[in-house]
Amino acid sequence: MSIPKTRAKQARLAESTEAPGARENRISGSVAAVSMLQEFGVKHIFGVCGDTSLPFYDALRSVGNSIRHVLARDERSAAYMADVYARITGRVGVVEGPSGAGATYMLPGIVEAQGTTIPVLAITSDIPVTGRDKFVLTECDQESLFRPFTKYTRVVEQATCIPTAFRAAFTAMTSGTPGTAHIGLPYDVLKADLPANDVWGDPALSQYPSRPQQPDDDKLEAAAELISNSHRPIIITGGGTLHARANLELIQLAEIINAPVGTTISAKGTIAETHDLALGTIGTNGSTPGARDAVRESDLVIYVGCRVGSVTSEKGANPVNGEKPIIHIDIDPICIGANYKTNVALPGHAKLTLVALIKKLESRADRSVRSGWGREVVRRAKDIRRALFMKHAASNDVPIYPERIIAEMQKALPDDVIVISDPGTPTPYLCAFYETRQSGRSFIFHRFHGGLGFSLPGVVGAYFAAPGRKIVGIMGDGSFGFSSGELETISRLNLPVTLIVINNASFGWIKAGQQQSYGGRFFGVDFSKSDHAAIASAYGLKTWKVERPEQLASAFSKAIASAGPTLVEIITRPLEQSEVPVTAYLG
Repeated sequence: MSIPKTRAKQARLAESTEAPGARENRISGSVAAVSMLQEFGVKHIFGVCGDTSLPFYDALRSVGNSIRHVLARDERSAAYMADVYARITGRVGVVEGPSGAGATYMLPGIVEAQGTTIPVLAITSDIPVTGRDKFVLTECDQESLFRPFTKYTRVVEQATCIPTAFRAAFTAMTSGTPGTAHIGLPYDVLKADLPANDVWGDPALSQYPSRPQQPDDDKLEAAAELISNSHRPIIITGGGTLHARANLELIQLAEIINAPVGTTISAKGTIAETHDLALGTIGTNGSTPGARDAVRESDLVIYVGCRVGSVTSEKGANPVNGEKPIIHIDIDPICIGANYKTNVALPGHAKLTLVALIKKLESRADRSVRSGWGREVVRRAKDIRRALFMKHAASNDVPIYPERIIAEMQKALPDDVIVISDPGTPTPYLCAFYETRQSGRSFIFHRFHGGLGFSLPGVVGAYFAAPGRKIVGIMGDGSFGFSSGELETISRLNLPVTLIVINNASFGWIKAGQQQSYGGRFFGVDFSKSDHAAIASAYGLKTWKVERPEQLASAFSKAIASAGPTLVEIITRPLEQSEVPVTAYLG
């Protein structure tokens, strides 16, 4: 009995002799984690609750509106929200979720962000450190789980290491080639304490790329020399140009050297497609013959912010390796020279590199001596594209042609719209035929892994990133089935977004591939025709179901004008029965 009393007395003595204010200078691990997010300027977090996250949620609640928590219905969707948010704002996106299944569900979104070089921070709570190897529910090796798909991962084992982990994560995500990071926070670490003055961070690391670099001067000089000696240069730009906010510099370069600009799918919107040097989409998916001809006719290819993978290069057929000189600008040096012999490699930040290259070209006396090939080849390409488009753009046939849907979207959507598109049916038609009228981030595609279910949660991230712009998500019915639970999120938040569902009762892209490459031997691609408008209506969205082309204009007009969430379902001609602007499927 005397031992507990002695210990109590010692504790009271320690309290009486403690330096004034010492206790006030210590904070819990959960408060430290939230405070670190504040240090890096985080304003929004997308996530799903869980019991191991309770201390973190309590700390989030205590900061009020300084950080807005957006509750999603599953962690994959929350990760997609954070990804889209980061692409539009140029800031780190943050997703959080609990241990076990919460961590595993989050992975598809983290994998896509890493592959697309988007800085998304995954925060997971975890079982107590003291519970390891005791078969505690939801135990898993989170560091091993996230390591292949992040630039940095750390499960913090003591509270004093929380600030260090956040600083390391933000540095990794935004410097060099941008990418993802993961921090795991065990339950007992969140409840432990640490000195409050350990919490600090560099706000500059909240944006990406945070520490940009540019190539050596001699490499820039070599690139300028190659450009000056060319007669038909072409610029092919990828999503890296938009990540770097270098769209205006890219257009300036194109105008100086009279080069047509082709865009990858991820780069759609970099140059307004009304521009007389805007060639349209390049590659096997979403391009048209005139754009592909321009690549063949060119005598120099300048790749900017582009990996030059199988789709962009038409599986290495256009251009053929070694047939013409290549200049490659990219923040990631690993992708330069991976698929093509490169004459001048310019590893660096796209904006800084383009600015420096433009200065080199402007200092040359021959900079204005340039043929009119660039504008002429674009004019020809646009004529070909328009002819293809108009074959069905005004068609009143049913089921509705995808071209007619694009034509009516073009009339209804504002110039500054942000469109989030799923893979599959929407992508080739949007890339080939929708004409962007402004330069900048207006289209976002799920490209690196092609996962379905991206656009429906994506519109949530887009809304919080750009609340003053109209947000539209377009998806096939296959994609709708992957993430329809987020209709509740959209309805609960009353977001003024519009969803468009292309209903052809199949996984249309795969079915079209079976048609083209396997003689129409269809297998495992068809499902029942659900009433997506009724499903969305049950969640509280205002909906329209369109079965005839003449209904499109009215449905789009009303949906876009609505102050709340809306969905337009369109019964569409199957992809395998359409003239899809795709030159090669995987098969």
